[in-house]
Amino acid sequence: MLRIVRTAEGVRADPTGKLAGRGAYLHDKRSCWERGIKGALAHALKTELSNEDRARLEEFMNTLPEAESDGSAM
Repeated sequence: MLRIVRTAEGVRADPTGKLAGRGAYLHDKRSCWERGIKGALAHALKTELSNEDRARLEEFMNTLPEAESDGSAM
């Protein structure tokens, strides 16, 4: 799980889990982040995501794996 935090400077990923501010958690899969950015994340953080917030979160999201491995490739 990765923490996303609302700070005075905006919404950002918090890989350390130590930034001050209202936080929410998403799985470390791109599909979860795509759904979160569409609305659930803003609701959880009790804020509106600005264009800058979305761009910052999407940039971080693009570093995440596409899908979870199902373990069948052995």
